[in-house]
Amino acid sequence: MDLQSTHIEPHIKESSYIRDLVFGFGDGVNTSLGIVSGVGGAAVAADIVILAALIGMFTGAKAMAVQNYLAVKSQREILEAEIKREQYEIENLPERERQEIEDIYRAKGFRGDELNKIVNKITSDKDVWLKTMLTEELGLNLEILGNPLKGAFAMFGAFLLGGILPILPYFVVKTGFISSGVAIGIAIGLSLVSSFIVGAIKARLAKKNWVKGGIEMAGLGTGIALVGYGIGSELARVGIVNVAR
Repeated sequence: MDLQSTHIEPHIKESSYIRDLVFGFGDGVNTSLGIVSGVGGAAVAADIVILAALIGMFTGAKAMAVQNYLAVKSQREILEAEIKREQYEIENLPERERQEIEDIYRAKGFRGDELNKIVNKITSDKDVWLKTMLTEELGLNLEILGNPLKGAFAMFGAFLLGGILPILPYFVVKTGFISSGVAIGIAIGLSLVSSFIVGAIKARLAKKNWVKGGIEMAGLGTGIALVGYGIGSELARVGIVNVAR
């Protein structure tokens, strides 16, 4: 039986996009919750809370998407420069690059004919040679880094999806079914649940304890809510913000 053809290990092919989705969603939830609890804590009208939170959600999503795009683009440019340098050296300094391949595999414990066969096999194909130099010598992987434009859209969409959750209860306030105080409680509850899920996913991706990761993320989200609520309440108490009547 061919073990190579039957043995399949699960690997994350789109780790950068999963990262963008997870962090974008988590940041969106916490950003909107901070605004909702802060503005809502001042006991202003539901319309003001919704307006402030929506503005914060969209501006936050745009800022995160732009930052993610520029960060990934810069990293890709650095990696691409390294790739071009390695390509040049393989073309113009083949003996030195061959020696580097030999040194790499000698350090892995290969010797004699076995080492020569490996080196000859790798250096017989320039694409394989280049990939080997990038991964073994430089530790680079352009595919895992991801596409900057796709990453930006993933971050933007995930941020909006997470950001809308704490705002939803205030749309219900406008119908008169619940009060603003109840809306804050629901918003915090939604944040706790969604943040726990995001934290658990992040922990699973990092091969960590998912329960601990979920509790940690949920606790941070709740902390943001308490700080925001305290600031809003204090501003209303001292008269800086006009309380809705």
